[in-house]
Amino acid sequence: MNILHVNCSPRGQAGESRRLSTKIVEHLLKSAAGATLVHRDLGGSPIAHIDGNYAHVQHRLAPAAGEDGTMCTSDVLIRELDAADVVVIGTPMHNVAVPSVLKAWIDHIVRAGRTFSVGPQGKVGLLRDRPVFIGVASGGKFSGPRARQPDFLTPYLKFILGTIGLRNLTFFSVEGTGGGPDAVREAWGRTDLALRAHFR
Repeated sequence: MNILHVNCSPRGQAGESRRLSTKIVEHLLKSAAGATLVHRDLGGSPIAHIDGNYAHVQHRLAPAAGEDGTMCTSDVLIRELDAADVVVIGTPMHNVAVPSVLKAWIDHIVRAGRTFSVGPQGKVGLLRDRPVFIGVASGGKFSGPRARQPDFLTPYLKFILGTIGLRNLTFFSVEGTGGGPDAVREAWGRTDLALRAHFR
């Protein structure tokens, strides 16, 4: 098994989303001895946003003008994703949506003619489906009866990853971390139960 672990937290090891995604990886490794683990740390080493050459290629579906720039980055990231049997994404929720580093990664991997095609029925994903686990950390609460903010992250990721063929998505969250240490402990108690229930 090849596991791709994508981390989006700018807080490094202290990030709750990184802790959550790391726990997901640990659960996966328990049932997959000898698995290969590939890390992509977007929070610590952000990738560049798409450049003019990339935009030109996508707009016209024309050949790339050379091998430099973000078309090269896109090729690397798509190969990395395509080689994975399981994908784990750890991301904070920034301003009720995905952080910019995750959006940059998405812009590189959601690529016409490479990871999706466009036909009479619209966009069709070209990647094989596989399990994608997404760990989300949020300072506020965005789900359940005590939600105090909207959630544009979850529906967006379901739609955009589905566009390239990834539909087997499972979400876990640690919410309300802005409420202080007691709130964080309470949130982790619920999340750990959910993780154990899923991976038992």
